[in-house]
Parts: sequence; structure tokens; C-alpha cells
Amino acid sequence: MTTFHLPDLPYAYDALDPHMSGEALEFHRDKHHRTYVDKTNAQLKDSSVTGDSLEEIVEAALGEDDNLFNSAAQHCDHELFWKWMTPNGGGAVPGELKRLLFEAFGSVDDFRKQFVEKGTSQFGSGWVWLAIGDSGLEVMKSPNGENPLVHYAKPVLGCDVWEHSYYLDHWNDRGAYLAAFPDHLINWEFVAELLGEKVS
Repeated sequence: MTTFHLPDLPYAYDALDPHMSGEALEFHRDKHHRTYVDKTNAQLKDSSVTGDSLEEIVEAALGEDDNLFNSAAQHCDHELFWKWMTPNGGGAVPGELKRLLFEAFGSVDDFRKQFVEKGTSQFGSGWVWLAIGDSGLEVMKSPNGENPLVHYAKPVLGCDVWEHSYYLDHWNDRGAYLAAFPDHLINWEFVAELLGEKVS
């Protein structure tokens, strides 16, 4: 049976200060993400859902096992979330990715505006995404742990907008958290890498 593990962070807990505090990051990873991993492993033991990868389990669990879907999807989302951030992130967008953002949204600023607006307007818990599907790049939002994978799109960037992502640093100001994300936290090189895998 497939067993999943809490991944190591690619940076120290305090490496994203002041835009995401060490306290917030440690609480988010060690409490919330660990719970998703533990629940996924426990629920797999009693589920008929199978798969060779986390992504396959997420897709197979949709509509078949809601509890497993929620836990596995959140684990999948968070594995990428930590990689979508980097110390001294944000800033200049790599050339090819910048071109693709211009083609899809008109400019990097227009992409940023849409990303922040959709994330801020997500009712309740959820995520905001940059994803690529049959129609190209688009900004999506989703409730709870739902991932673009279940809409036949590949996420190349995502930001967690559950309150546990930002309340220690920003209280209830989700907009401030989302504004800091593209300006100071995004690992554009990783976004470009994921997008390159899809379009190559």
C-alpha cells in the first residue's frame, strides 16, 4: 500500500520572513500539513481507492471517497505550495514565462491583479491557482482542497487561502497576504519549470 510522508521544507522556517513568519510557516506545515498526511495514510487503509501516485489517488477519490479526497488533495496541494515559495521570491518573471503571461493576461500586472482578486473573493476556505488546460493558462479558484487536476488542468502555481495560511501574520486580511505572495514569495523558476513540462 502506498504510504505518504511529510516532505522537508526547501528552506528554513524563518527564511520567508517578514512576508510569512517562521511561526506561521512552522504551524502551517507541522500541524496542518502533517494532519493531511496522517489522515491520507489512515484513510487509504479502509478505502477502495488506489493509485500509484498522490495525483492518481486524488483523481480516483473524487466522488468515490470524500474524506480521502479532501485529505489527499490537501497533501498534494501543500507539497507544491512549499515549492512555490522561496526566500527573496517574487520580482522579475523569467523570459518565457513572462511572454506566456502576457499572451494569456495582457501583462504580468494584469495576471497579478486577477490572481489576487480571485483569491480574495474565494468564499470560505480554498485555493487560488494559475493552471494550464486545453484552453491555455487561466486563473482559477477552488473550495477547500480541490485542485485543478479534477478539472483536467495542471496547476503551475497555487496559493493557499485557508485562514490557517495567514491569520497569524495578517489576522483576517486575506488581501494583504495575497498581495505579498506574488511580490515577495513566488518561486518563479519553479513555476516556469512546471509550465515547461506541460508545454514542451
